[in-house]
Amino acid sequence: MVNLPIEYSDKQVTPFGGMSLMKRFIDQTGIRDYLRSLDLPYPGSNRGYSPVQIIESFWLGIWTGASRYIHIDWLRYDKVLQSIFGWEQMPSQSTYSRFFGKFSQKRNTEVFPNLQHWFFDQLNVDNLTIDFDSTVITRYGNQQGSAKGYNPNKRGRNSHHPLMAFVDQTRMVANAWLRPGNTADSSSCKIFMQETFDEVLKDKKIGLVRADSGFYTEELLSYLEEKKLNYIIAVRMYPNVKSSVYGLRDWVSLAKGIELNQMLFKHDGGKLRRYIVVRKQVDVRPKSGGKVLFEDLPGYRYSCYVTNLDLPLDQIWNIYNTRADCENRIKELKQDFGLENFCLQDFWATEASFRFIMIAYNLMSLFRHFALNHHNRATLKTLKVYCFALGAWVVNHSNKKVLKIALHTKRRPWLDGIFAQIDNISPPFSYSNA
Repeated sequence: MVNLPIEYSDKQVTPFGGMSLMKRFIDQTGIRDYLRSLDLPYPGSNRGYSPVQIIESFWLGIWTGASRYIHIDWLRYDKVLQSIFGWEQMPSQSTYSRFFGKFSQKRNTEVFPNLQHWFFDQLNVDNLTIDFDSTVITRYGNQQGSAKGYNPNKRGRNSHHPLMAFVDQTRMVANAWLRPGNTADSSSCKIFMQETFDEVLKDKKIGLVRADSGFYTEELLSYLEEKKLNYIIAVRMYPNVKSSVYGLRDWVSLAKGIELNQMLFKHDGGKLRRYIVVRKQVDVRPKSGGKVLFEDLPGYRYSCYVTNLDLPLDQIWNIYNTRADCENRIKELKQDFGLENFCLQDFWATEASFRFIMIAYNLMSLFRHFALNHHNRATLKTLKVYCFALGAWVVNHSNKKVLKIALHTKRRPWLDGIFAQIDNISPPFSYSNA
């Protein structure tokens, strides 16, 4: 096999010509204007970058595949991509570090709830299902807040333990906090919920709250009931809960190897509530979730949920099961949006970049839902191959810059259709209730 000879050219070419779609979509959202109204840290020099450009450059780096600040630095050599976004040049790695380093707990608390509220105010969707969850982000240094705690994948390693709230209908992140790695599961959960409901989603109706067992506390259940919010929350199998489950009789068969039951139960000093119990036969469903609770009943795994909904047992369980989709959101954030790798020494700087990643994720979710139709559930990795990784260059035509995109003739009507669809999009973005 003969190798092709190698030659070099000074012609400026970008591998991400499809990002012109995302640039036009951002124009339609109006998010730049709102960012300018926030208390963002401004440079001390007139030659410094505007905070809006730093944030947008950060998002662009993530969307094109960066998972570390040094990766974004490579975009400084992509002059075509900078022309697409109307920039003379892009920030360096140190610019991002200095910018996020100016965020404090106070600034984070003022900026991000307001930004998320503005974002969801652009969405015409209501009666939301909110899923609360936590995850573990392993750290390999001694960054502030990184500590040894629960870490199922890297036991003994330092980590952060963030809280996250997802909107099921839009597949977006409503709110997110970074927490130290040695934080207990339920720590700060009530304050996090209050910020989510009273600030971020204060103009939205909440139809249902779902959460994992880390949110199973009397304080949180009472808070949700005071707010008159419907909920289904996974239950921690404390000894008194296990004892009540053990005494259950008359199980209802739902499917082969799956049985349901219910009970009224309360902890000492707590309120009597409805509990839904699911047990699965291990030999019939060897990959089923749940825990083996009883030595004399080793063939069953159990799961339990507390709820204030007055619905049949199977509906309660099925409604909670769809919550598993938020685990896919966390997985995509880690794999495609660099959630685990954008880390700085200062805790609040790391949280600022962490929360800006959530906005980048929400913008991409909005884009794929309203601009791509049948690809509205594609991951960012798929979208890069599908429509962003298009070779392009800039030419001057009649004293006007024109972006030339390398695309097969048969695919050009498809791309023109996306551009046309974006041009016709404007807030509010209406989601179907179907």
